[in-house]
Amino acid sequence: MKTVNRIGNRVKATHTMRLEEISGMEIDAKVELIQTLIPLGLMHVEEELMREVERLAGLRHSRSAGLPGHVRWGRQSGSVYLLDQKVPVNVPRVRDQGRGTEVPLPLYRSMQSPRGADEGLLLRVLRGISCRSYKAAAEAIPEALGMSPSAVSRRFIRVSARKLAELMERDLSGHDFVALVLDGKAFGKSCEMVTALGITMDGKKVVLGFVETATENETVCSEFLRGLVDRGLSFEKGLLVALDGAKGLRKAVDRVFAGHALVQRCQWHKRENVVRYLGEAQKQAIRGRLQHAYNRPTLAEAKAALLRVKKELSLQNESAVRSLEEGFEETLTLHRLGLFRELGISLKTTNSIESLHSLMATRTDKVDHWKNSNQRQRWVATALLDIEPDLRRIKGFRHLPLLRHALQVDLNLVSNHETKSA
Repeated sequence: MKTVNRIGNRVKATHTMRLEEISGMEIDAKVELIQTLIPLGLMHVEEELMREVERLAGLRHSRSAGLPGHVRWGRQSGSVYLLDQKVPVNVPRVRDQGRGTEVPLPLYRSMQSPRGADEGLLLRVLRGISCRSYKAAAEAIPEALGMSPSAVSRRFIRVSARKLAELMERDLSGHDFVALVLDGKAFGKSCEMVTALGITMDGKKVVLGFVETATENETVCSEFLRGLVDRGLSFEKGLLVALDGAKGLRKAVDRVFAGHALVQRCQWHKRENVVRYLGEAQKQAIRGRLQHAYNRPTLAEAKAALLRVKKELSLQNESAVRSLEEGFEETLTLHRLGLFRELGISLKTTNSIESLHSLMATRTDKVDHWKNSNQRQRWVATALLDIEPDLRRIKGFRHLPLLRHALQVDLNLVSNHETKSA
């Protein structure tokens, strides 16, 4: 007896389904099932179409079955969509002799438009198939007709525009954020994408949005952060904001989150900023000492180790000393809160967003020429939303309630009575 393997949307395992079960389905359910089987579904499309003909005109050479006046009327060439692939098929025809008209087959009519086509095409283009190569890739599936580069481009623009709107307009009020990571990524030769990544109280990473700017200046970054607040980003309970040394971004945090945020300067950026003033022979040794100092578990130990490095640097390069002094205390915020052991691995740097940018680059770096800002932003938004479901919770997330309490105490967001009770 003939069977087909039904593939679930999320479950990797398959189970066998008899054609008799398929025949009893509603049209929409049957269409959805067949369109998920590529290319196996193509072998069964004509068979299902013949079942509809038998329902309308009866079995071949039979005069008693079927609807009155309905007869078979030959075949014609046609096509159906299996997901986003248009494939040719021989279509049986039925005629109503009483009315002198052709009777449309519901199943065939339902399969004339792609289901999930834009999403499928979007992911193929995003993950490595260029618009010009899409037709050849589509034709690699047996009997597929493929699509022209211009058709692929138009559909990609349409669906990626929806992704951009989805990311930049989605409501953030349903999340309880305790930390925020901000960093920029050079995009092309003339602009930078500053991205915001939120960390919820259960450790999940949520892409909040991005802003395209020539430089990380205060005005642009403040407007970007206010936009996040307008969309529901709550900071009244206190936020830890991890960022690099960009002054405009730092000032924007003070302006928008005034009195409700502590900054953790990225220790990796600080280390690299210091050693860039040194010669190649000195860099490796000082880099190691700075890393060792920042990894000390307590504030007293870390400060003592850093001051020893500072003393050593004063004999080598005063510019490196000034670089180390700039933002010195903010590189030790987690140490000061007493949570470096628990959360330092995740929040002492902007690595979480650097990793996000790296994953984004695998999807966007293949674009040879950026035509305009809209194209850049559509690709960035689409890449970020594609990556987001696979982001893991931060290490040490079980200690985030301690971070919330420490922030509130340090920022005076809780009364003395509440502090003692806690």
